Amino acid sequence: MAMLLAGMILAGGLQTWSLPAARPCSASELGELTAETRAPYRLTCRAVLTPGQTVVRPVLIEGAEASGAGLDCAGGAVGRPGAAVTTRSPTIAVWSRRLAADRWSRPTDVRLSRCLIHGSVRIWGMGADGSYDDLRASSRTAEHTTAAQAAAPSHIILEQVTVRGTGSIPLYVGPGVTRVSLTRSTLEGRSVATALYLDAESADNRIEDNLFRTRTGREMIAVDGSARNRITGNRFELGGRPGVLLYRNCGERGVIRHQTPSHNVITDNVFTGAARLRPRLVVENARQGRRPYCSADRGYPWGSSADDRDGASENVVSLNFGK
Repeated sequence: MAMLLAGMILAGGLQTWSLPAARPCSASELGELTAETRAPYRLTCRAVLTPGQTVVRPVLIEGAEASGAGLDCAGGAVGRPGAAVTTRSPTIAVWSRRLAADRWSRPTDVRLSRCLIHGSVRIWGMGADGSYDDLRASSRTAEHTTAAQAAAPSHIILEQVTVRGTGSIPLYVGPGVTRVSLTRSTLEGRSVATALYLDAESADNRIEDNLFRTRTGREMIAVDGSARNRITGNRFELGGRPGVLLYRNCGERGVIRHQTPSHNVITDNVFTGAARLRPRLVVENARQGRRPYCSADRGYPWGSSADDRDGASENVVSLNFGK
C-alpha cells in the first residue's frame, strides 16, 4: 500500500524522493528478463545478474510502478552487439507514461550498474509516447519548465556502465529530466550525433569521472537549454570533434525552449584529439539562433520564442585541459 501511495503521488507530479527500493526480482522474473526474445521486458524490480548472464531483449522501465527498479549486470551485457537501435526502440528506456492530457506517471530512483549496454539508453518524460504535441502545448505556457520536470523521470543513476553506441545517441537525457548521475562510466562506439545529449528543461545532472570516446558526428556533449549540471573530472577523446557545447535549440519542432544553458559547472576535464585549427573544448552560446527552424516557436513572450539567442550565463568553466 505504501508503494502504491508513493506511485500515486509521483503520478500527480509532486516531488517525492528516496522511495524504498523495489523488491528483488524473483527467479521467474530473472528468467524472463534473460530470455532469448526481442520483445521488451518491463522491469519493475531490482535485477542482479550472475556473472556470465546477459540480457538480449530491450528493457523498459516505465511509469511510477517502476520506481526503485534497477539492473546490476555484474559485468554482463544488455542488448545485441552491433544491432541498430532507434530513438523509439533503445536498448534501455526509462520513460514516463502519459495518463491524461496534463498528467504523466514517471519512474524515479532507478539504478543501472556494471553493465555493457550495446546501443543506447534514453530517459524521457513528456513526449515519451512519440508525439511532440504535449511538449509543444506545454511550452506555450509560462510554467513549462516546472511542468516538464514534474512529468519526467528523476534520480536515475548509471554507475560503472559502458554504453557502446551503434549510431543513435548512446545516452539521451530528455526534456525535463532531472538528477541523472553518470559516474565512472564509458560512452564509446559510434553516434551520428552526440555521445550525450542534455535536452531542454533538464537540470541538476551529474556527469563525473567518465571516459567519452564515442566516434561522434557532432560535439561530444550537447547542453541544450539544460541548467545546473556538473560536468567534472571526465576524459574526452574527441577525434577532431568539439567537446561540450552550450546552446538553446530555438524553435526545433515548434517547442519553445524556456531555460537557458546556465548555472552549469564544467571543470577539471581533460580533452585529447581536439581539432588543430579550431579546437573547441567548451563553448558557451554556441548557436545564437543560427538555425532555420528558430522561427517555428514565434509569438509568445518567453524563452526562445521571445529571443532566439542561447542566453548562457553564470556557468563555471575552468581547469579544462587539452592535450
